[in-house]
Amino acid sequence: MLSRDGTSGTRITALPLGSGLRPEDLGSAGFRADHGVAYAYASGSMYKAIASVELVVRMGRAGLLGYFGAGGLGENELDASLRRIRAELGDHRAFGVNLLSSRPEREERTVDALLAHGVRRVEAASFVQITPALVRYRLSGAHRAPDGTVRTPNRVMAKVSRQEVAEAFLAPPPAGIVHALADAGRITPQEAGLAPSITMCDDLCAEADSGGHTDQRPMTALLPAMLTLRDRAAMTHAPAGRVRIGAAGGIGTPEAAAAAFVMGAGFVLTGSINQCTAEAGTSDTAKDLLQRAQVQDTALVPAGDMFEMGTKAQVLRRGLFFPARANKLYELWLRHGSLDELDPDTADNVQRRILGRTFEEVWQEVRARYAATRPAIVERAEQDPKRRMALVFTWYFAKATRVALEGDTDHRVDFQIPCGPALGALNERLRGTPREHWRNRHPDDLARLIMTGAAELLSRVARLTSSSQPFAAA
Repeated sequence: MLSRDGTSGTRITALPLGSGLRPEDLGSAGFRADHGVAYAYASGSMYKAIASVELVVRMGRAGLLGYFGAGGLGENELDASLRRIRAELGDHRAFGVNLLSSRPEREERTVDALLAHGVRRVEAASFVQITPALVRYRLSGAHRAPDGTVRTPNRVMAKVSRQEVAEAFLAPPPAGIVHALADAGRITPQEAGLAPSITMCDDLCAEADSGGHTDQRPMTALLPAMLTLRDRAAMTHAPAGRVRIGAAGGIGTPEAAAAAFVMGAGFVLTGSINQCTAEAGTSDTAKDLLQRAQVQDTALVPAGDMFEMGTKAQVLRRGLFFPARANKLYELWLRHGSLDELDPDTADNVQRRILGRTFEEVWQEVRARYAATRPAIVERAEQDPKRRMALVFTWYFAKATRVALEGDTDHRVDFQIPCGPALGALNERLRGTPREHWRNRHPDDLARLIMTGAAELLSRVARLTSSSQPFAAA
């Protein structure tokens, strides 16, 4: 039979002949109940509203959970988007919003908007430590129910790829942050008093080799480690035992989802595959490129927002010059202390072929952007030539994202398109079917394809086990 509970994933033992699993049977029953969804499945947020209002609304109307890509949006854009989602889905259909680790003031503004619009689910991404804004969101509205249990209406899904970050999310909110928030009147004394009885997240997603920022951890190593970590944390902090551990990164086919559930995932989260759907908030030109991607058509580049830290991102490579150009800029930055150290031929090549502008023209644009809002960045760069070089080079990364989102065909070779190999696997599966073209792909349809296929696959495996047949590839 299949064993399921509120936190664990699907464990196969045996299944009576003639019976079968439904997609609704896979993963954590607690995930489905708490979020009010049909499947233990979610579509993840993608930066700059690539995970668009339309995508999230489509998922919600299908009884599924989608997270809106709030990262990189201005205050007015975010406010308008949340109003639209709320108007379309009302108070009873599930949806979530990305809360991206950023500057403290930006995190605070995002949390202000989330609370003002009654957003009850966030996908916390790129955090390396727990921040005051995240704690404030988590504790706002916390209360003790009549049965004595502590209820937190604001649910957090933490996407992590490092064990020390997972440990922080499996623990209570840091006491120092809680006290500071209470002293400042940002949370109530009652909310602060309940902090030791909760964890920082309800769902913890082990993010393996994925599109965008990635540590390229293999799922077969990362997910078991996170499950063990959760169980160990529960020995000293009982609420940690209720945290559901999910899987993301590489989930693009029924086989990948089935493997995650067999390993104990309570839910799966998809990303790259949803970028190649009719509802995704990127350009048609970018989707045309994504539709042709194969498993091997991705590359690692420096992450533009963490350029000087050496953080990597995974992007589409096929038909694009961006990956090679991005890595060239990073190599030059590592080897030189300033733009003036570049030899004339190299400097000319970078300005003409990569930036399309002179170094001075780029710097003046960067300077103007930061002068009014973050003057300290300008001051530091004017005193530190290597820092200035980094800002000039990462201007190209921002441009590459913008032209991809806009579908600027004059700069098509410079498109920066986050993408993991999961999309290549899905494209191969859909080749020759009506869904081969992205215009016929929708995020809820992909969810049904993956979850129904995973249930069918696991049913076959369980029958083989029940009838004592050896495991064998078809």
